[in-house]
Amino acid sequence: MPKFDRETTLPKRAWTTTRKVVQTLFLLMFLIFFIAAPKNNWSGSLTNVPLRLDPLIGFANLLASRVLIAGAALGLVTLVLTLVFGKAWCGWICPLGTILDLFSLDRWRMNRVPPDRWRGVKYGILLFILSAALLGNLTLLVFDPITILVRTFTESLWPMLDRLVTFVETSLYRYPGLREGISSFDRLIRPSLFPLMPEGMRGAEIFGAVFIIIILLNLVAERFWCRYLCPLGGMLGLISRVAIIRRQVGTECTGCALCVRDCPTGTINPDLGYASDPAECTMCMDCLESCPVGGTHFPAHVGLADFQSYDPDRRQVLLSVGAAVAGVGLLRIGSSTDRGTTDLIRPPGTEEVDLMSACVRCGQCVRVCPTGGLHPALTRAGIEGLWTPVLIPRLGYCDYSCNACGESCPVNAIPTLSLEEKRVQVIGQAIIDQDRCIPWAEEQDCIVCEEMCPLPEKAIVLETVEVNRVNGDIVTVQRPEVLEDQCIGCGICEYKCPVEGEAAIRVHVPGDMQHEV
Repeated sequence: MPKFDRETTLPKRAWTTTRKVVQTLFLLMFLIFFIAAPKNNWSGSLTNVPLRLDPLIGFANLLASRVLIAGAALGLVTLVLTLVFGKAWCGWICPLGTILDLFSLDRWRMNRVPPDRWRGVKYGILLFILSAALLGNLTLLVFDPITILVRTFTESLWPMLDRLVTFVETSLYRYPGLREGISSFDRLIRPSLFPLMPEGMRGAEIFGAVFIIIILLNLVAERFWCRYLCPLGGMLGLISRVAIIRRQVGTECTGCALCVRDCPTGTINPDLGYASDPAECTMCMDCLESCPVGGTHFPAHVGLADFQSYDPDRRQVLLSVGAAVAGVGLLRIGSSTDRGTTDLIRPPGTEEVDLMSACVRCGQCVRVCPTGGLHPALTRAGIEGLWTPVLIPRLGYCDYSCNACGESCPVNAIPTLSLEEKRVQVIGQAIIDQDRCIPWAEEQDCIVCEEMCPLPEKAIVLETVEVNRVNGDIVTVQRPEVLEDQCIGCGICEYKCPVEGEAAIRVHVPGDMQHEV
């Protein structure tokens, strides 16, 4: 049987070094795909690879939508990897796991760790997600580690970094000798790293706070998130029980307990001969390096590993399923009050019911939106629609020449439409507020909305009228009017409206376009 020990051609330390190199490469790959996602010369099916490698996303989407997405088959690669090498995904590939290793906070960590029974929480979350998915609800996929990263980087970390760079540039630009260098630097980073205009930071505090809390939980236990909360880790842990390569302790073991000290998931049990649970072992190889006598091996096994006290039993399964049924029912009842909302503008080609049962809350469509108009719904779509994409025209419009959101969606929750098909999709209806519109309320010319309308046959027309002012003057004013049968609701008119505060022309969802959830 193969053994990864001091007798192999690869030294023990080389395994941990190799793991760190692989972790770094996959984290860099995630960042490269994240940065490249909004660029036209990068395919959406390429930049969403990290999401499609996540088997929890693909499987939950399959249960909820009842549709098998070809692109989600990439998650099978992760499952096969797990069947062979156990939870190597968690220890070698997962970008969130790598970040938690970078910010381990071991110097300030508490001495006491939670009891092992807490490990069952992640299985409960996993069962809840899958049970709710069977009922067509994917709200709890907000706990998936890859979706957490994409949302956090999109809505919080990257906009904050953008503003920090802008602040530094603005501060240094006051010095004449630095202006040319700063201008050159800005021209270099704006097309490649940041948008030309700062993006709206909607809910940045929420997304940032969740991410910071996940990192700070390392103060309680190393990789607290991975040990106790991660549903993807729970899914891969169950599969790891039949993995071929598993950790084993040989007769050379002297009981020094150095492996217990170094195990990042705390799964090595001295009371069981320093054995470890393959469902918790991330194959990090730290124990291999720390063993002074070469007593740690990773041979091939066939069969099912022993189950632990914290593994899901029949009672936990029934409780999770029951809680999911009750929770989804309450969400449906609660969301009924939101069904009549007129400002819930969805991406082109989506149906409300289909979006709710297919969207995995990853935020990839938000990331690629070139105008910054798409944002994760906070309370606008109710709890059931938490973090599904909505268009907020005052922050950004649906670009007439863009279909990136559909092309980048990893599960086709937003249909992949050609540019010609996308341009005729009606997502809303523009309505003019005559009490705020400059030509109507102030009797002065303003033709911004008509000029900005991108349709070949304008959906906004100008009507020239003569107006009698209070002082007796008769003036000619061009008043805008919306052609309802022409408007597609792209929102550029609302975005460009010069009226301060709420726009004088707003996009709403007509009643006949609202679909029950």
